[in-house]
Amino acid sequence: MTSGRTPHHAPGHRSTGPLLTRRRLVGAGGLGALTLLAAGCGGGSSGGGDGALRFSWWGNADRAADTQAAIDAFEAANPGTTVSGEWADFTGYFDRLATNVAANDAPDVMTLGGAYPREYGDRGALLDLAEVSDALPLDGIDAAALSNGEFSGVQYGVPTGVNTYCAVVNPALFDAAGVALPDDATWTWEEFEALAGDLSAASPEGVVGAVDPTTADALDLFSRQRGEGLYTEDGGLAISAATLEEWWTRTLRMSRDGATPPATITTELLGDAAPEQTLMGRGQAAITLGWSNTLPALRAAAGEPLQLLRAPGESTGQPGMWLQASQLYAISSRTRNREAAARLVDFLVNSPEAGRIIGADRGIPANAEVLAAITPDLDDDQRAQAEFVARVTPLVGDALVIGPVGSTETRGVVERLNADVLFERTTPADAAQAFLDQVGAAIGA
Repeated sequence: MTSGRTPHHAPGHRSTGPLLTRRRLVGAGGLGALTLLAAGCGGGSSGGGDGALRFSWWGNADRAADTQAAIDAFEAANPGTTVSGEWADFTGYFDRLATNVAANDAPDVMTLGGAYPREYGDRGALLDLAEVSDALPLDGIDAAALSNGEFSGVQYGVPTGVNTYCAVVNPALFDAAGVALPDDATWTWEEFEALAGDLSAASPEGVVGAVDPTTADALDLFSRQRGEGLYTEDGGLAISAATLEEWWTRTLRMSRDGATPPATITTELLGDAAPEQTLMGRGQAAITLGWSNTLPALRAAAGEPLQLLRAPGESTGQPGMWLQASQLYAISSRTRNREAAARLVDFLVNSPEAGRIIGADRGIPANAEVLAAITPDLDDDQRAQAEFVARVTPLVGDALVIGPVGSTETRGVVERLNADVLFERTTPADAAQAFLDQVGAAIGA
């Protein structure tokens, strides 16, 4: 399972952290009634009486049970308002939601990720939350997190929780190699490269200093440190050929020098490998770049107390790290019950009561009061995530520019070109230009 963060290059992401609660308040029959309804069923944006809401999300039966418990608590606090929950697994959720939106039958409150908030906002399908600010105050949510749901100056979504892209390290492999952990307040990409080389040289065969770091998210972070980012606010490309060439020149050198795995291994591990299949999860890499909410699953796989560090290069220019919404709650622009819908979102993100029910399943709460309320119930892995997110929150960079329509192709382009570079079928300079050409064509830039 991939991280709970929804990347801006792909439709969505799921949370890996264990649920704080495993309430079995919804039996098999109740869960069946909660499954995603066919278009046109139930009250909501295109039908239904006053006080009746439809609320959709993706996930599994455990998430559905906890979400239903939160719905029950909301209904108890709001007599006269009823909420019909609709959910599906990750694969089918966005297809069904797209069908409902196209048919003007979107749920009143929907859960979004990836490029969907921007796409649906641009199409007029989402409510400007400023219109319901009395029922949905957002001043308690960190501004860096809140920016994930703002596009073209309009707040369309509210983060369910946050995590961040960072470095994950295995201290046991550092100790075994006689190499000190880096100071993540100061380490540079040059130090990252050197450190990975030292770790590989001092480790047994089959253990590398670092996993090849190339992903669309890593390129976003690296380019943000250079004042760029992947995309512009108007839907174009922001990253430069020089930045891409610099990146691939380093990662090719690291692969050649053995600081990262050979190209054959790197390409074998493409895609959403299960934690136990990754080099970090198998105890065969000392450093990897990834999402903070992958920590529980990676710790479980590796059997080691892995740690989270700030990414390299954060102190040498502009910060590249950002707070990323794990998911976003949005309200349909066609809802007949906007005040009630706003109260539901307010309850889900700003209520300690809801926070205790949902826990860290949808990311670390971005509301400090809610986080404080649930912290005593967090397990060690969740607490480590929460403490790391709290530490980096004052240090992160500007709001991330979410990818435009077509940016879902970026991940595949990066993977293909990275393989070409590592196998030396193309040069870093040519790969850089190919990236600009291919991603630019995908997003219409």
